[in-house]
Amino acid sequence: MDVGVRLQAIRKLKGLSQRELAKRAGVTNSTISMIEKNSVSPSISSLKKVLGGIPMSLVEFFSLDLEQDNQVQVVYRASELTDICSGAITMKLVGKAHPSRAIAFLDETYPPGSDTGDEMYAHDGEEAGMLVEGRLELTVGSDVYVLEPGDSYYFESSKPHRFRNPFDAPARLISATSPANF
Repeated sequence: MDVGVRLQAIRKLKGLSQRELAKRAGVTNSTISMIEKNSVSPSISSLKKVLGGIPMSLVEFFSLDLEQDNQVQVVYRASELTDICSGAITMKLVGKAHPSRAIAFLDETYPPGSDTGDEMYAHDGEEAGMLVEGRLELTVGSDVYVLEPGDSYYFESSKPHRFRNPFDAPARLISATSPANF
């Protein structure tokens, strides 16, 4: 994927000049120009900073369909969902092309022995979900919960949290996180 061309197309789609985007993102005009001309390949953190000026998450940046027509997609087929996770866990994003998506709605699968990592996540927003199949361990702060099929949760994402499947069967979770750029 050509990051520079993509950034330029999204910037123009959002009606922003290089100068305005640079000001919003807290970077120099030349930084935006060099990225768009592919003179420099931005680090993930640098790109995230630039995208903060749009505002847009990394997920949106890499999954946004730039060939959108004026009709907003309503139905997303299973084959159209984008996996935004790497490794054993799959997190399929629903509504990747929605132009003003305010939540990340995910279909997540945790194979036996998988987890979101040793370090707990914490970010602005809220999270909610329901376990559809299997069993899954949810840690929020110092509290550990074992979710069974049909169990659900809702918490402020600013509390450190993680998901883990120490069980023998895969676990499937349907979740929502706000804002969409978790």
